[in-house]
Amino acid sequence: MNKDYMLTSESVTEGHPDKLCDQISDAIVDHFLQQDPFSKIIAECAVSTAIVFIAAMFDSKASVDFASVARKVIHEIGYNKKAFNDKTCSIITSLKELPYDRTRNFDEKTITGEEMDKIPVKNNATLFGFACTQTPSLMPLPIWLAHRMARKLTEVRSNKILPYLAPDGKVQVGIEFKDRTPVRVHSIIVQACQDTPEEPSMEKLRDDVYRTVIEPVFETEELKLDSNSRIFINPDGPFIVGGPALHSGLTGRKKAIDTYGGYSRNSDAALSGKGPLRIDRVGAYAARYAAKNVVAAGLAQECEVQISYSLGLTRPVSIQADTYGTGTVPDNEITALIKRYFDFRLPAILKTFNLRYLPTIMKDGFYRKISAYGHFGRTDIQLPWEKTDLAETLRQ
Repeated sequence: MNKDYMLTSESVTEGHPDKLCDQISDAIVDHFLQQDPFSKIIAECAVSTAIVFIAAMFDSKASVDFASVARKVIHEIGYNKKAFNDKTCSIITSLKELPYDRTRNFDEKTITGEEMDKIPVKNNATLFGFACTQTPSLMPLPIWLAHRMARKLTEVRSNKILPYLAPDGKVQVGIEFKDRTPVRVHSIIVQACQDTPEEPSMEKLRDDVYRTVIEPVFETEELKLDSNSRIFINPDGPFIVGGPALHSGLTGRKKAIDTYGGYSRNSDAALSGKGPLRIDRVGAYAARYAAKNVVAAGLAQECEVQISYSLGLTRPVSIQADTYGTGTVPDNEITALIKRYFDFRLPAILKTFNLRYLPTIMKDGFYRKISAYGHFGRTDIQLPWEKTDLAETLRQ
């Protein structure tokens, strides 16, 4: 096991084409669940120059205008130029209404544990949850910093602090580790997209981004930039317009950004675009919940929880914890605690996190809000799987 290494994590703004697709897909999920919490829905999206393609399968009482949902997301993100905008882009849909599935109509709020054992998962999945002590949110530092800067890049554009920026952008953060502890910021790369090639100059853009994006983020970070930290802002020159007019996008293509930035493993399955009946989405939230409570309890400085499900079975076929040698008790004991205190059956996960009803409870939906800037470690949204309410039980 390497203890000294460097790791680079990437985040992108909500205007990146892949993230645009994630947000359209999750906005569709929100609209279905707001009308019918028992909806079964899978939605995927692809974008390219002036074209949005949406494919969806659903079993629901809801009625959703897919094109209107997509146009609203595009407008709110800020795509309003001739090359790509909500009014003139072509939207193509391929929709399939699934046959009625009576098994989706169970009420997780009232069914018994015995009844939960009769509700199997409908797909195979191996999922990973992770937590560590590197940041207050118990997330790895590289992805934590990358998300903060990507969000800041969007903020200075939306608030017209840097009005010449376009919605697309990305950030990479490289962190050096000694004995698995972050010790210095090795490098930062910011790719900021501008509306026109004429304004501003590269010198002004680089000065502006450093002053309004990079500096404010590190003002509140314990680990500071040093004289040897390498900082690159648009190192390849002007990045003009960006978005779907420049490169295509697809739902679910940014799995490392959605999870732990490559510091820990993540499953092969995408998270966005799937309703809460899909175990390959909600199981990842349950795995994070378990890992975070283990770390919050002081049982380890790092913890990865792996859960595997098999089609047609109710409970996971395997659960495993790995603390990378940082545990205060053996990993097999931590695994036993997880199996004892966390219920990974699908109805139990829905009940614990209230996943069917969050789009109605939260203003303007729920799933779209987490489709950009990560599904874990968020401090701007109260996510039920980020609670550490079982930490004291595990500690005792």
